[in-house]
Amino acid sequence: MGLFWILLLSRVYALAWGQGVYAPANAQIVHSGAACNVKDDNMSERIYTIKEGDTLVLQCIVKGHPRPQVRWTKTAGSASDKFQETSIYNETLRIEGIQRVQGGRYYCKADNGVGVAAIKSIRVDVQYLDIPVLTVHQTISDVRGSYYQEKTVFLRCTVNSNPPARFIWKRGDMLIEQSKDNGVDIYEPLYTQGETKVLKLKNLRPKDFADYTCQVSVRNVCNIKDKSVTFRLTNATSPPMIRLSVNDTVVVDPGQDVRITCEVTAGFPLPIVTWSRYPGPLPLSAQVRGESLILRAVTPADAGFYNCTAVNNVGNPARKNVNLVVRTMSNLTFQITPDSNKDSETIQMGRDLKLSCHVDATPQDKVNYTWYKNGAPVFNSDSLILLRSDPDMAPGTSSLEIVDMKFRDLATYSCMASFSGSTVRELRVDVNISQNSVSPPVLTVPPGRQAVSVREGGNAELVCLVVDGKPRPPILWSRTEKDLLMPSGQPTVETPDGRLRLKNVSRDMMGAYRCQTAPYNGLNIKRREAQVQLNVQYPPILDPVFQDVRSRNYQMVTLRCTILRSNPPRLTDIRWFRNGDFIRMPMPDLKETPELKFKLEPTNNGSYECRVSNTEGTSACTFNVSAQPYNAEFYFDTPNPVRILKGNNYSYNLQWTQKEPDATDRIIGYWINVRKNKQNLLSKQIDLKGKTPEKGVLMSYAVSDLKIPLSYEVRLAPITTYSTGDYVSRIIQYSEPYTYPRPSDHVCGFEDERICGFSQDRSDIFDWTRQNHLTQNPKRSANTGPDTDRSGTKEGYYMYIEASRPRTQGDKALLLSPLFNITSSKGPKGRVPYCVSFYYHMKGKHIGTLNVYLRVRSIASVDRAMWTKSGHQGPDWKKAFFDVTPSGPFQIVFEGIRGSGFEGDIAIDDVSITRGECKQQNTVANAVLIGGSHPLPLAKWLAFGLSCFVSLLFR
Repeated sequence: MGLFWILLLSRVYALAWGQGVYAPANAQIVHSGAACNVKDDNMSERIYTIKEGDTLVLQCIVKGHPRPQVRWTKTAGSASDKFQETSIYNETLRIEGIQRVQGGRYYCKADNGVGVAAIKSIRVDVQYLDIPVLTVHQTISDVRGSYYQEKTVFLRCTVNSNPPARFIWKRGDMLIEQSKDNGVDIYEPLYTQGETKVLKLKNLRPKDFADYTCQVSVRNVCNIKDKSVTFRLTNATSPPMIRLSVNDTVVVDPGQDVRITCEVTAGFPLPIVTWSRYPGPLPLSAQVRGESLILRAVTPADAGFYNCTAVNNVGNPARKNVNLVVRTMSNLTFQITPDSNKDSETIQMGRDLKLSCHVDATPQDKVNYTWYKNGAPVFNSDSLILLRSDPDMAPGTSSLEIVDMKFRDLATYSCMASFSGSTVRELRVDVNISQNSVSPPVLTVPPGRQAVSVREGGNAELVCLVVDGKPRPPILWSRTEKDLLMPSGQPTVETPDGRLRLKNVSRDMMGAYRCQTAPYNGLNIKRREAQVQLNVQYPPILDPVFQDVRSRNYQMVTLRCTILRSNPPRLTDIRWFRNGDFIRMPMPDLKETPELKFKLEPTNNGSYECRVSNTEGTSACTFNVSAQPYNAEFYFDTPNPVRILKGNNYSYNLQWTQKEPDATDRIIGYWINVRKNKQNLLSKQIDLKGKTPEKGVLMSYAVSDLKIPLSYEVRLAPITTYSTGDYVSRIIQYSEPYTYPRPSDHVCGFEDERICGFSQDRSDIFDWTRQNHLTQNPKRSANTGPDTDRSGTKEGYYMYIEASRPRTQGDKALLLSPLFNITSSKGPKGRVPYCVSFYYHMKGKHIGTLNVYLRVRSIASVDRAMWTKSGHQGPDWKKAFFDVTPSGPFQIVFEGIRGSGFEGDIAIDDVSITRGECKQQNTVANAVLIGGSHPLPLAKWLAFGLSCFVSLLFR
C-alpha cells in the first residue's frame, strides 16, 4: 500500500498526454423535433418521419479536433439531384412549419481541415393528407336500339397524401361494398395524378340518387386525422356551361374601365365562378363581383389573358378566356433609303427614293399611317406609291416610294401614326428631302479620345461624333466581344449625341467599345462604326493583405509582399512601416518583390506594413509579427469529463492541444481562469514542470470544486518566457457521469438532457417530464409537486408526472432505466445482487401510486413489482431502496399512476443502481464509489484513490 501512495504523489499536478488532433469521425444525426418515427430501411438509411407543419430539428453530433465546422445540405429525393445552392453552417438544423417540398435527404458534413470530412445523411419523410376532391362524370349510351338508355355515373375521388391513403365509399351512412352491390364498381384508374379511386354507378337506379361520401385515411400516421368530402347526386346533376359578355379579344385605351361578365347558363349544383390572369396574378385594382370582373382605369401593365372558370365538380370545369389589349404607341422613327438597285448613298434626280415610318405600338396591326407632302395628304399615283405594310422592312412599317425623282418631289414629308377612334395621342415625324438636307454621315472619334483612362470607381465618357451628314442618326454602343453586355446589362445602348457616360467604373468594364450609326432617323445605308478603348486604372493588388507571423525571439524573420496586378504596372514607391513609423532603409528595387528581413526581438514585435504605390494610389500588405504563442485549442470530445465529488460538487477534466507549439518560444505553462457570471472563481498558473507541448498531443487539467449542476466559463492562455498568449474560452457544463451501463454501477440525477439513458415507454398513456425550479410553470398549484430537486438547488433537475388536464384518473406514465447487460448472471454465492435506491416526492391530496418494477429481458420480458407507495407522503423528499437479483439483462421501471385530481404530481430524483446489497446508511455518492460490499479490482481502487487525492490537493 505504501507503493500505491508513492505513485499517487508522483502524479500530483501531472498532465495527461495523448494524441489529440484527428479528422472528423463518427458523425451522427440525432433529432429533437416533433418526429413521428425514426427507423432504418433495408439500405440501412435512417428515415425521419414528420407531420407537415411541425418543426424539424436535426442535430449533427461529430467528433474531431480542432472542432469541426458542420454544414447542412439537401437533395430533393435521389442521389442524382443537385445540392441546394444555399447551405446552413450550424450543428443544429431547424425548420419551422416544414412543408412537403422540404422532404428529402439531408446531409451533415463536418470538416476541420484534418484528413477526410465526415458525412452522414438522413432522409426526412414529410407526412400529410389533403382534403379529397370528388368529381362526377356521366355517360349516356343507347343499348339494344332505342328500347332504353343506360345512364352510368362515375364518382372520382382524388387526394394527395403521404403515405398512400386508404379510400372508403359511403352512400348516406352505409358503407358501399362492391361484393354486396352488383350495381357498383370500385377501381383505381391508370395514369392519374395523385391517388384516385372511382366509384362507378351502373345504369342508375332510384336508390343511387343519394349523398356519397369519400373518406380518406392514412391510418392515423403522425396523428393525421381522416378527411372526407360529400356530394349529393340527383336527377338534376349536370356539368357547368358559361358564356362571356364580350368578345374573345377586347381592345381598350389606357384609363378606361373594363367590365367582363361570365354568365353561368347551366350546371347543378350551382357552379362557382373564379377569375385568374396569365401572366401574373389579377391586378390589385381588380374587383370580382359575383360573375363579373371589373378593372378600373386600366394601364398597359393590366394587359393579358383573363380566364373565367366555373366549377361544380360535375364533368369538366367550364373555361373561357378574354385577351385584354391596352393600346400603346411610342418611339416613332423614320428611314431614308436611296435607290437600292444602284447602290446609292445619296439622293439623285431620276432615281427612286423610299421614305419609311415605324412606330412601336400595341396592337401593332391596328396602327393607321397617314403621309403628307408639304402638309397635304399623299395619295397613290404613278410617282408616289404608298405601302401600308412594307414587306422589305420590319413588321408594322409603312413606306412612301418616290419613283424617278423629280425636282417637284423635293419637299417636306410627314408621317403620322394613330389609332382609329382612340384617345391615344397620335405621333408625327417630319422628313425634309432636298439636295442639301440629305447626305451620308461621317463618324469619328475626337483626337486623343481613342483610348480613355479612368481610375477605378470614377466616371468616364466615351465619345463618337457624327461630324457630317444629314440628318444625323443616333449612335448605338456595344462591347466588341459579343458575349459581353453593356454595364447597364443591355446588349446595346442608344445615345442621341454619341456620348456614352459610365459611372462608378470597375475593372471588369475595361475593354473595347464599338460605336455605330443607327439604321433609323437617318439614311438607311451601310452603318458607320468606330472603336474606343476603356482603360481602368487601379492601385496595386497585393498578397497577403494580412498575415499573422509568429517566430521565436532572436531569430531572423522574412516578410514578403507579392504584387499580383497593377494598372499602370509601373510602381512609384515602396515603403515599410512598423507600428505606423517609417523604417529607414535603402530604396528598394521597384522591379523586385518587396521584402523585409530582420531579427525578431522583444522590442520590435508589432504591426509591419508594406505600402506599394503607383500613379493611381497605394495598397498595403500588413503583417502582425509577434513572439506571442498561438492560442490553445479546446478538445470537446473528452469521454466522461465529469466526476462527482463530495458535498454536491464535481470536477471537470479539461483537455486541449496547443496550436503550432514550436512556432514561438517554449511554452512553460498556462494561465487558467474559471468564471461564473463574469466573476473570477479561480485564477492560477498551470506549471508544465519542464514538459514541452507537442503538436496534436492532448493536455489535461482537472478543474475541481464546481457546484452541481452549474455551468462555468473557463479561459486558458499559454505562457512563454517573454509573453502570454491570448485567452480562449469555453463553457463547461455538468452532465451525468454516464457511459453505456455496465453491471458495476449507475447513478442519475437527471441533470443532463440525455437523462442518463433513461427512456419513455411507448406503451403508456403519457410521459414523465424533466423539470427544475427555474422551468416550473409559475401558475402551477403550490399544493403538489416539489419546489426544488432533492439537493435543494434551483438549478437541479428531477423527473415528475404532471397530474393536470388532460390527464384523467388511472393514466399511467412509465420511465425505463437503461438496459443493464449482465454477461454472467451468477457470482460465487449465486446470483449477483444489486441495490436500487432513489428519492421520491409525493405531496398532494390527489396523489395516486408510484410503482417500481424489475424488468428482466428474456424470450418474453416480465415485470416484477419491487416497491409501491400510494397517497400523500408529506412535503419532503424521501429515500427508498431495495435489492434485486436479476437472472439476466434487466431494467428498472418507474410507473406513475395519476390519482383522482390535479393535485397529484409525483417526482423522483437521484436514482442509484449499484452492485451489491443495500445498506441502511448508503448515500448516492458512496454507492457509486464503493460499489456495495463486494471488493473491487485493484485497478478500480487505484482510480478511486487517485481521483480522491487529486481532488483534495486541488481544493
